[in-house]
Amino acid sequence: MQGPFGARQGSLLYLLAWLLFGVALAWLLAAAAGVTLAASLLFALPLTVLYGVAAGFSSYYLCRAHPLGAVAHWRVLAAFGFAALCMAGLWLAAASLWNDLLGQGGIPWNRSLAATVFGLGLILYGLCAVANYLAIAVGRARELETRELQAQLMARDAELRLLRAQVDPHFLFNSLNSVSALTSIDPAAAREMTLQLAEFFRRTLGLEARRHIPLRDELELLRHYLAIEQVRFGERLAWDESIDDAALACLLPPLILQPLVENAIKHGVARRLDGGRLRFAAARAGSLLRIALENDSGDEEAPRSASGRGLVNVRARLAAVYAHEASAHWSAGPGTFRVELVLPAQTMES
Repeated sequence: MQGPFGARQGSLLYLLAWLLFGVALAWLLAAAAGVTLAASLLFALPLTVLYGVAAGFSSYYLCRAHPLGAVAHWRVLAAFGFAALCMAGLWLAAASLWNDLLGQGGIPWNRSLAATVFGLGLILYGLCAVANYLAIAVGRARELETRELQAQLMARDAELRLLRAQVDPHFLFNSLNSVSALTSIDPAAAREMTLQLAEFFRRTLGLEARRHIPLRDELELLRHYLAIEQVRFGERLAWDESIDDAALACLLPPLILQPLVENAIKHGVARRLDGGRLRFAAARAGSLLRIALENDSGDEEAPRSASGRGLVNVRARLAAVYAHEASAHWSAGPGTFRVELVLPAQTMES
């Protein structure tokens, strides 16, 4: 239902307000007219509820038909002034008729009481109009806020899709280059790498529609990616894990770690004649999930900057999903390079 009774809770509060006003009016009438409180309640309560419903609907539709700022002020005042006079007159007539029907159970009716009822009708109609204008303004503000939030969510989804679209082709191009290099020196390894690559992309097909996946699923993808690179590097690539059990259920954006591992192999393991080792650690610390990836690097290697594609992409995705609640930091030490991610520890249950 539209108008002041658009919501059940609002309807009850609205009627309760008019009932309280009816009780107050009955108490004043009992004191002024010298009648019992029961008689004044029997007279006042039905009238106030009736007027509350009629004035509420009338003023609501007038407010919708005469929006402030879109209609000249004199038209608004004229419309509400005429409506208030009509509603107050009808209320006065209803009060007189109701008092006649009550007979001996009514209250003494005179010109002073009639003028009071008419004046109250004018004032109450004006208050209803003000309340409806305020309610309409609040509703529009909430609608605009909802639309703004929806627009922000759509923009964030578009940004995340764009960032994901940058990851997949970059990884595919690098993998195809590796396959091409292996075809001439080790056809069997090239075939194995092609099969592993196909399996990896098969596993990532369903991730497009998922905003978050558990860390255990992300680790499975990483292990499959490492199996692809293991075909290329053999024993030169080693991998250590130190995973807290409590961290496995924590959620994170899909394939957020793959660019970091790819960079670690490209800039660390691939540049060392004897290969290198990747060390991956994840732990939950209260409301935070901490993830660290460290790789061996040559002493002659210049420290990598944080402006590379992998780190920039990861930072952008974390900012799009978590805003200021997540961060990505890097540091270079003697023969090592370390990247640490800190993000909220969210699970499917939470």
